[in-house]
Amino acid sequence: MLKVGIEGSKEIFVTEELTAERVGSGLLPVYATPQMIALMENVASTSVEGELEDGQGTVGTKIEVSHVSATPVGMKVIVSTKLVEIDRKRLVFKVRAVDEAGLIGEGIHERFIIDNKKFMEKAKTKLS
Repeated sequence: MLKVGIEGSKEIFVTEELTAERVGSGLLPVYATPQMIALMENVASTSVEGELEDGQGTVGTKIEVSHVSATPVGMKVIVSTKLVEIDRKRLVFKVRAVDEAGLIGEGIHERFIIDNKKFMEKAKTKLS
């Protein structure tokens, strides 16, 4: 059952492939902001997956995140999320990322519950 308080977390190690230099979001070999955001979205999404009805999923619609500290290659990053609000199909999560030295990013992420089949049918109409 979907309820406020659901938490998720995931741990990764920063590799060259996850750096700003590699993904094109900057020139330095440090953990890229787009990679941090993608991980935050992934953890939020997977944290509620098992609580949805068959055929449902969630899509990210908004993210407000500060990336406050650089993480070099080789360090561990842990992203955690907490579902803090449910408004019908709208889900709001607090998101947070830390490395072994402390906080690197935090903010709010919003997702909406969707019917996967209907969502894809609508998206495919753009191809016509």
